[in-house]
Amino acid sequence: MRLNFKIKKHLKYAYYKEISRYKELLAKEDYPNAWHHLERSHIIGQSYPIEHTYSHWLMLKFGLMQKNSKEVFGQIIRLLVGGWKSFINHVPIGNIGGANVPLLKRMIIPEDINALFHTK
Repeated sequence: MRLNFKIKKHLKYAYYKEISRYKELLAKEDYPNAWHHLERSHIIGQSYPIEHTYSHWLMLKFGLMQKNSKEVFGQIIRLLVGGWKSFINHVPIGNIGGANVPLLKRMIIPEDINALFHTK
């Protein structure tokens, strides 16, 4: 079993680029596109406990801001288990992290993100 501790440098850069874009769009109240970049950050960071947990924390805050009880409840559950699942490398690859998708559903990874995963 492989344990994940630290995100690779190029993935960390891409992850924080998505977080930055999320925050920019959130400030402009472009909520659908902001959420899209938050989902992308989740895909990139989901195999690493800190980044995975932080994406879910931002998703919880977004759900609270939107007064979306389904999202809030879903993110609380994900916050409780997500980091641990990342640490032991047991995450559903490609999952976008929102409460609108099943916790364990694998999803198709966008091509540009998939290319990052195959870069050393």
